[in-house]
Amino acid sequence: MTAKVLDGKATKDAIYAELKPRVAALAGRGISPGLGTVLVGDDPGSHSYVRMKHADSAKVGVNSIRRDLPGDISQDKLEAVIDELNADPACHGYIVQLPLPKHLDTGRVLERIAPEKDADGLAPVSLGRLVLNQPGPLPCTPYGIIRLLRRYEIPIDGANVTVVGRGITVGRSLGLLLTRRTENATVTLCHTGTRDLAAEVRRADIVVAAAGVPGIITADMVKSGAAVLDVGVSHVEGKLTGDVAPGVDEVAGWLSPNPGGVGPMTRAMLVTNVVEAAERVVASR
Repeated sequence: MTAKVLDGKATKDAIYAELKPRVAALAGRGISPGLGTVLVGDDPGSHSYVRMKHADSAKVGVNSIRRDLPGDISQDKLEAVIDELNADPACHGYIVQLPLPKHLDTGRVLERIAPEKDADGLAPVSLGRLVLNQPGPLPCTPYGIIRLLRRYEIPIDGANVTVVGRGITVGRSLGLLLTRRTENATVTLCHTGTRDLAAEVRRADIVVAAAGVPGIITADMVKSGAAVLDVGVSHVEGKLTGDVAPGVDEVAGWLSPNPGGVGPMTRAMLVTNVVEAAERVVASR
């Protein structure tokens, strides 16, 4: 068996095709959606991620609002930039690119983001709304994973899903999404305290690898025909490496490439969150 590809790039393009007329409709109401980014420091990886986010937003007509700040910026000055974006009517949603330099309090920064402008869906209020099943922006990577599975008609309702990694960005928030009544999956969340990772993975219909440990998911751990999504990001000898080892594609029924799988979907959901935020502004008038 050779796994079929869960193509995040193609799915992203389809989502953007759906967003373009919505952006045009907003323009007809006098609203031009704006995506803001706050980038602190000169990390090449972070700059690359931000460039891709703005390039993608431009494809559907979403404006870019960039705040590139020095790595030694003070907490007070950074929070002043957050306040500025909160008050800017041209900015409908924005993200703070993480990680921030160690001298900055990330928690304080995220708590300061206006909930209605939380494009990442990871600020405390947004996560609280997700727990309570209330409307709000959804975490981009988990939301993208679900959209990718639905695009390829992979059954989620009743599926056993094993998520490897308990970070807020993917693992924990994905579990919240997958256990909503609209998804109805049974989720096992694995982490460093999991006693038998292979056994937990082997029973899964869907495996989401988000540990950031190169090759942690091997072929002998995967059930024949399972869908495997590789979300891990590591660098080995200067090369981007995921969590899924070579050979898994010979066992799995579906496999997301890395890069080219979940990454494009994360950006697509970011743009989606901004467009939806702009639509809420129009609806509230």
